[in-house]
Amino acid sequence: MGQPVLIGGTMGTASYILVGTQEGEARSLSSSCHGAGRAMSRHQALKHWHGKEVVRELGQRGIIVRSPSPRGVAEEAPGAYKDVTAVVDAAHAAGLSRKVARLEPLICIKG
Repeated sequence: MGQPVLIGGTMGTASYILVGTQEGEARSLSSSCHGAGRAMSRHQALKHWHGKEVVRELGQRGIIVRSPSPRGVAEEAPGAYKDVTAVVDAAHAAGLSRKVARLEPLICIKG
């Protein structure tokens, strides 16, 4: 059946469940990405977003965010990351893993 592959999104983007393939096992030694990766540093993100704005914008989309640190929320703003769907589609197209499910965020709790 293949090993489960979990690729997390951001506070505001989908996460994915995939399954490893025999081809992926042979080509990548059963390794996979664990997310899209940052598109900008935490420092750059702080220049672009304010935590309270991010919480408000996500709340308008029905996503609840709980965090003791507005700074931490700004550092992790969804726009600070690459497009996770593009990364997942690339892994799927390359035969490294096969998409199973797309999960939409409802709540995000940052420690």
